[in-house]
Amino acid sequence: MNPPPFEIHENVRRASTPPARFYRDPAYFEWSRDAVFARSWQWIGDADMAKVPGQVHPFTLLEGCLNEPLVLTRDTGDQVHLLSNVCTHRGMTVCEGGGNERFLRCRYHGRRFGLDGKFQFMPEFEDVEGFPSEADHLRALPLHRWGRNLFTSLNPLVGAENVLGDMERRLAWLPLDEFVHDPAASREYLVRGHWALYVDNYLEGFHIPFIHAALNEVIDYAQYATELYPYSNLQLAVGGGADDVFDLPTSSPDYGRPISAYYWWVFPNLMFNFYPWGLSVNVVRPLAPDLTKVSFIRYVWDRSRLGRGAGGDVDRVEREDEAVVELVQKGVQSRFYDRGRYSPTRETGTHHFHRLLASSFGS
Repeated sequence: MNPPPFEIHENVRRASTPPARFYRDPAYFEWSRDAVFARSWQWIGDADMAKVPGQVHPFTLLEGCLNEPLVLTRDTGDQVHLLSNVCTHRGMTVCEGGGNERFLRCRYHGRRFGLDGKFQFMPEFEDVEGFPSEADHLRALPLHRWGRNLFTSLNPLVGAENVLGDMERRLAWLPLDEFVHDPAASREYLVRGHWALYVDNYLEGFHIPFIHAALNEVIDYAQYATELYPYSNLQLAVGGGADDVFDLPTSSPDYGRPISAYYWWVFPNLMFNFYPWGLSVNVVRPLAPDLTKVSFIRYVWDRSRLGRGAGGDVDRVEREDEAVVELVQKGVQSRFYDRGRYSPTRETGTHHFHRLLASSFGS
């Protein structure tokens, strides 16, 4: 049985936050797998996962939440495919390890597929009627690319352009193909709190002067602004003086402004944090109603700018946020808390997120 929907008033001045039961009840958490995450666009990595013809890269989409086995392939014609990694015979995992292959072969009963996912051969099936059919191919998934970044969706509510287009156009001047993955500086954090509480916190700058003292010193909080888009929103951090800012080209709509960071959130669980040194991709992975894993994947563009400005100490900011979210997780368990209100000037991003959530749950 599905949990009851909830409403978020469209006017932020009249609206109240989701009821506390949304953050507590396991039924909402389970329903969100299909109602929210399976219908969203998810970041899956960069194009180097299948860089050369014949390369295959198996992975699990949003492990701990969606747990969907997929495989990225590049065929001999240099075309990239994203496929289900589940054999259409008996459900065995087809590709068990990365490398270079001429085809995909399930070692359970020998069913073979091309690198494009098309069925090729199956032993002992000569007398099967109506075989093979379209159902015997590996399922192909939509694949969207922006620079080096790859995205997919299991059951997209809307096309990738509707979700990612605003970010891509705003930051079209960035040479994303020059950004280099820095695994040594990438991190994973385990947060003892609900995934949506983590997103709530990210989407408002209201807490910056109270929680992030060091960050507050290098940005102009008075000019901190949120811009809303259909399935994403942008928090724009303006430099507070001599701090490190972007060298914006004239083609940027922000040319002439001292921008310290672009904090771009994509519904429901992706954050793209652009700094003068590069990009931190944050993927929020729900594990349980009170447990979340957050992956920080770093891509460096200008190493000489590391350690400066708004992106100078990302780890410290994360630890400060983590401590707050875990305290809020304890608070929403209280018998005396149900719903709060929004600051119309500082919490429009969080209100926007909650409106999208409510819509996903059918209110």
